[in-house]
Amino acid sequence: MRLGLNLGYWGAGNDASNLTLAKHADELGFSVVWAAEAYGSDAPTVLSWVAAQTSSIDVGSAVLQIPARTPATTAMTAATLDSLSGGRFRLGLGVSGPQVSEGWHGVRFASPLGRTREYMDIVRTALRRERVSYEGEHFRLPLPDGPGKTLRLTVHPVREHVPMYLAAIGPKNVELTGELADGWLPVFFSPEHAGDQLAQLRAGAEKSGRDLSSFDIAPTVPLVPGEDWRVCADSVRAYAALYLGGMGSKEKNFYNRLAARMGFEAEAAEVQEKFLAKDHAGAMAAVPAEFLDATSLLGPKERIAERLAAFAEAGATTVSLSPFVAPEQGADALRTASEALELAGVAC
Repeated sequence: MRLGLNLGYWGAGNDASNLTLAKHADELGFSVVWAAEAYGSDAPTVLSWVAAQTSSIDVGSAVLQIPARTPATTAMTAATLDSLSGGRFRLGLGVSGPQVSEGWHGVRFASPLGRTREYMDIVRTALRRERVSYEGEHFRLPLPDGPGKTLRLTVHPVREHVPMYLAAIGPKNVELTGELADGWLPVFFSPEHAGDQLAQLRAGAEKSGRDLSSFDIAPTVPLVPGEDWRVCADSVRAYAALYLGGMGSKEKNFYNRLAARMGFEAEAAEVQEKFLAKDHAGAMAAVPAEFLDATSLLGPKERIAERLAAFAEAGATTVSLSPFVAPEQGADALRTASEALELAGVAC
């Protein structure tokens, strides 16, 4: 198992410390650093900046939003970033959610599975530098009865195959990930609750006639080193409450549904009720410590090592750390995690 670093969203006042963290991760031999986007900073610009100031660590999008770009634009971006970084780019994709897709990008959040399948087909065709011609339910290239022509990507990626990941939460989307992608970007991944998700991945892989031996399961995992894991867990409460309570609408919150499938249905419902009523403190308090512990790395180095071993046993191949610590403590947190991985005996 390898370690990664997830910088999350840019522009929150911590840009300089995020770059410092990325450099530390590079020096520690981390596998990849990821950047995200929602409706603020975009991931490709951030990744270009990070790639220019690191030497060996991969840079990855977690994620590029599918409704934000045409498949051809995403292929252009992937090829450019792979070229600029010297073959270090990983393309993570996600459909976002209905509020962002329709409210920000003006793209209907309909048939997300079908759109994702066709989108990935076109991106891969373009990255293979084949002439792009596609007739699908959601995408048609070139447009019929017009002046459009089939075109070929003019930029050469460094590698023949740029790794493609999907951020998937729902069962059908996880199955699609196993069928089509090179890796999976789960959130709130718990070794003790991942059995159904891993079965969905395997079912998807069987559809395409492949195994998962080279597949990268790369969860983003909050990291808070410290003496008392319960005290450390409090640092993650605001993040968990936001996702379980406020990401999406009451009817469509994919993270809340995930927590329910993990056995925290009543608790997740309470978090959402309080969050939507703007009782944010109450929502944070309602997040179960057991949920935070199951999906995070908390406490002393030895305890973090035990949890990393559990993640490896559950099938995680890259644990992408999201340090929930003060900026000046970030480098020490990454070093603690690196030492814990060695202590766990699961490094590769």
